[in-house]
Amino acid sequence: MLDWEHIFATRSSRMRASEIRELLKLLDQPDIISFAGGIPDPALFPDVAFKEAYSDIFSGAQVNAALQYSVSEGYKPLREWIARDVAKIGIDCTPDNVFITSGSQQALDYLGKLFLSPNDTALVTWPTYLGALSAFNAYEPNYDQLSLNGNRTPEAYRDTAAKTGGSVKFAYLSADFSNPTGETIDLAARERLLALADELDIAILEDAAYQHLRYDGEAIPPILALDIARRGGIENTRTIYSGSFSKTLAPGLRVGFVVAAMPVIRKLVLMKQAADLHSSTINQIAIEHVASRGFDAQVAKIKSVYSKRRDAMLAALDKYMPKNATWTRPEGGMFVWVTLPEGMDGAELLAKSIATEKVAFVPGRAFYADGSNANTLRMSFSCADEAMIDEGIKRLGRLISNAIRAAA
Repeated sequence: MLDWEHIFATRSSRMRASEIRELLKLLDQPDIISFAGGIPDPALFPDVAFKEAYSDIFSGAQVNAALQYSVSEGYKPLREWIARDVAKIGIDCTPDNVFITSGSQQALDYLGKLFLSPNDTALVTWPTYLGALSAFNAYEPNYDQLSLNGNRTPEAYRDTAAKTGGSVKFAYLSADFSNPTGETIDLAARERLLALADELDIAILEDAAYQHLRYDGEAIPPILALDIARRGGIENTRTIYSGSFSKTLAPGLRVGFVVAAMPVIRKLVLMKQAADLHSSTINQIAIEHVASRGFDAQVAKIKSVYSKRRDAMLAALDKYMPKNATWTRPEGGMFVWVTLPEGMDGAELLAKSIATEKVAFVPGRAFYADGSNANTLRMSFSCADEAMIDEGIKRLGRLISNAIRAAA
């Protein structure tokens, strides 16, 4: 057989299979209680609204435009809707500052391509979204831990980057209900990050995939909104905000977006022209139809369901988990992050859990750029009802308690 490895580009060696995508295959096994995939519950999709939207498209004057090539920036009425929506949270922009992507994952890939040369440094939280690491890895960066408590100086970041032959290019984070921890960055930390980015003269990539999924607590302005307020307008900002309709409307349509200053948008448009020309026209039109007719009602519906499931998972963890395990208590999103005693391995625990307890989760090591912290795991509450959550956490608590006793 042909040896392809010496033909492939060196960047291909940085490509890894996603543990999460592999675990999603478990969803097809009816006997598995899965807390693995951070995906929306399909029972909550606004399927009737989408049926009406596509029916309207195919029975009206839009059908030819919907089936035709379109502009790389994205369907203008959708960009107009997004500009109005983000204005509600302090992001004052025009539709020209909005760029449509094929899901927010494409946005991460484009932004990695735009900013990273080989050996440059990306600052990421510890842990961070696995999909971001997968997107950035192809551009051969180094990673450094983004500290949000102000205990690292700009010089320390610069020195670390210089030692590996590059420079710091951006800080990436999810500020609200992050994947994987479910945690939210407080206002003071957001302000510190803006100051650090000014000192380093880098971009901030704000991943807002879960922005709309707040169940309790007080909303905090997005980093881009703070940046706009400080600088007097979006064209002077260094924060790039990415969002998605995957967690609110439907992930299968693959519609995401970026909001940023025009110099960034212009570069992203050039990338899209070279990559896939434009995102699906008909799907963008359908998303705009559904969003403009009932986005707030859809968000209220899913928040009502997910908040109850979040509460059920936290109650079950309190009830069944051993005392030397800890976990986050998210105010929104889809995830709870569990930290087990030192020495335990989430991957080994998963294998035992699937074999004996029929419960799936995601081992936490994959979310660390350096592969550390094996004693962590991510659990999603979005696709299991309250009874399943209680039973699944009961089984998992039993397994973890037994593993701790066996190691003692």
